[in-house]
Amino acid sequence: MSPQPSSSSSFTAPHAGAITDVAGIEVGHFSDPRRPTGCTVILARDGAVAGVDVRGAAPGTRETDLLAPGNFVQQVHAVMLAGGSAWGLAAAEGAMRWLEERGIGLDVRFGTLPIVPAAVLFDLPLGDARIRPDAAAGYAACEAASKAAPAEGNVGAGSGALVGKLFGLDRAMKGGIGTASVTVKGVTVGALIACNALGDVLDPDTAQVVAGARTEDGRALLDTRRALLRGELPQPLLAGTNTTLGVIATDAVLTKVQANRLASVAHDGLARAINPVHTMSDGDTLFALATGRVPLEGDAPGMTVLGTMAAEVVARATLRAVQAARTVRIGASVFPSASELG
Repeated sequence: MSPQPSSSSSFTAPHAGAITDVAGIEVGHFSDPRRPTGCTVILARDGAVAGVDVRGAAPGTRETDLLAPGNFVQQVHAVMLAGGSAWGLAAAEGAMRWLEERGIGLDVRFGTLPIVPAAVLFDLPLGDARIRPDAAAGYAACEAASKAAPAEGNVGAGSGALVGKLFGLDRAMKGGIGTASVTVKGVTVGALIACNALGDVLDPDTAQVVAGARTEDGRALLDTRRALLRGELPQPLLAGTNTTLGVIATDAVLTKVQANRLASVAHDGLARAINPVHTMSDGDTLFALATGRVPLEGDAPGMTVLGTMAAEVVARATLRAVQAARTVRIGASVFPSASELG
């Protein structure tokens, strides 16, 4: 059965920073009107030095090996985040076509080859699982891309995201996509996070659960961490049916080694905002992009400060992903948002 239509699928709030505050970054969403799924592209038309760190045990990715520091390719031109599990990786093909039509990519003599790493999350339980992002969806996301602060909530790769599934899908809540940024001494770091976590989402400043597994009556938050430590047993899980994806971007000049390190340290932000995180049923993957507009000279932040900034924006963007989410109803199933449960 199709989800009930809603005019409040995305969220607008006072500006708290966005990944598009980083010079050289654009974001575009495609949200499929037939069921809650979609994709989100992060464009770097002029190229960006990139790194990646995969911490979840059940990832669905493409073109991540080339981001290793010792490998040839130095820059990427877009990153695609998508729903649809492994089928959703096809969305990257649409981004490649869109970029190639504009002459953006790596000159390989016989053509211009756009470099588009991608990662996917599992959103198949919501509606008809045969509907998932494809190349046309990826192309449409690129067409929608802009430098404006991207919509948050039930849009793009966050359209079908759920959180708090450890005690059964019927006790889960709506996840989504969120963004944040910080600037220190002229250097900006931003993040975009699509949160489809197995665990709960916490406010990183208070450690209070904001969204996640609900009590048996569905009316309150359970607190998964405490429930597990009390000895409550989770339901059997299908591996890979979760995953939080994200991109961290900075305008700093970084090497591939530094970009990979930034992606690694940024996972600290996920650990502050999700519990449990990096599980056997999550494919948690973070990319890092450096557009190279600001040299790290003089009193500019070094890697320690950049890492702190990256973890902070990842934690904030993860929180905003569930704060921005809106309740979804599919047949008899209801996946409430944090704002409605509270």
